[in-house]
Amino acid sequence: MDLTGIGGLIILIADIFAIVMILQSSAKAIEKLVWSLVVLLLPLIGLIFWYFAGPGRKAF
Repeated sequence: MDLTGIGGLIILIADIFAIVMILQSSAKAIEKLVWSLVVLLLPLIGLIFWYFAGPGRKAF
């Protein structure tokens, strides 16, 4: 497995973790759906957005 494969695997695991955390959050159903779609459609960028601004996060 080359470096690209390992990087992709790490992003996949992080995305799955993010989606599980999104679904377990106390956010409204529509917010969960939107965040899940963002993470699914934009794996790396969506993961970064979720980490800093996802459901359950406090505003800066």
